[in-house]
Amino acid sequence: MSVIRTSLSLISFGFTIAKAFEHLREAGIVSNDKSARNFGVALVALGIVMLVAGIVYHVQFMLGLRHERGAMKAEGLVHAKSKFPPSMTLITAVVLLLIGIVAIVSLIFHIGPFG
Repeated sequence: MSVIRTSLSLISFGFTIAKAFEHLREAGIVSNDKSARNFGVALVALGIVMLVAGIVYHVQFMLGLRHERGAMKAEGLVHAKSKFPPSMTLITAVVLLLIGIVAIVSLIFHIGPFG
């Protein structure tokens, strides 16, 4: 959950910085927004990379738990093999990952719903 929180902060802060300086450039207040845009894109990219690493770790952890439960069943410590419920953490992380990808594509190519 902490990976999701931190990734969300990085993605939203990076997107906000890039968009704010883009609007300031359009208003004529600043003449060059490239460095701020690049910084914003870097923050969004860092959030995406961090989220992917968190998703990989979470999936490995869940698979490890399933393996351990199978071993416990084989030893007779538990009587039935049960399915794990859907991981809301994983679902939230994947949705945030998709939003982050749309945000970075929007920042780089000026297309999409955030363009």
